[in-house]
Amino acid sequence: MVALSGGLDSSFLLYAAVEAVGAANSYAAIGVSPSLARAEYETAREFCRQIGLARDHLISVATHELDNTDYCCNDSNRCFFCKQELFARLRELAASLAIETICDGTTADDLDDHRPGRRAAEAAGINSPLLEVDLGKEEIRKLAKSFALSIWDKPQSACLASRIPYYSEITVDKLKQIEEAEDFLKSLGFRQLRVRHHGDLARIELPPSDMGKAVGNSVREKVTTRFRELGFLFVTVDIAGFQSGSMNIMLKGGEDGS
Repeated sequence: MVALSGGLDSSFLLYAAVEAVGAANSYAAIGVSPSLARAEYETAREFCRQIGLARDHLISVATHELDNTDYCCNDSNRCFFCKQELFARLRELAASLAIETICDGTTADDLDDHRPGRRAAEAAGINSPLLEVDLGKEEIRKLAKSFALSIWDKPQSACLASRIPYYSEITVDKLKQIEEAEDFLKSLGFRQLRVRHHGDLARIELPPSDMGKAVGNSVREKVTTRFRELGFLFVTVDIAGFQSGSMNIMLKGGEDGS
């Protein structure tokens, strides 16, 4: 069983599992909650179809991390509580299907960042094959391209909660706001992006090559209008550009975010 997020790494791992043991012996389980963008869920479903995974071998698992105040308070261990909930649900599912092995898409590059979810994986006995063979994200992308997988150039993705600054409460309303804002930017042709939620202010991260388009009059007016409809009073484009995990900058001075 592969814990599938819809992202490149876990999708590639699922493909490798199907190639290794066959579609009949492979399952994908995707945790579904307000922190997962619907577009990511649909991407995961479509990819499973493309690689020949039976419909009943993609299992949606409802997770309830938002019922946990330790998760919602959003301290530096947020990902631990999210993954703890996910892996507990997957362990129950695996037991019901007599599946012994659960894998996640952790890569060698993930060890270079703040990843409290890794502790939850280790505690739950989750295997990380990509990490075990020391594969990094760029190598995985090249391999996916060599196998002509549709997700080879998929932009980096992460849960919607990662857009909310540490120590700012996670709520369903904020997650929905972020998802709708990012969906709107994608409808305008932007691919790699983040909308960081700072209360009344939305901070948009884009690759430098896309910044000119974002601040052009026609696009700027559309974005401002839509974001204000979603509840943001102020809209900014971060001149530092897109940075995966940029909220972790808050932790550089210590776990208290100073």
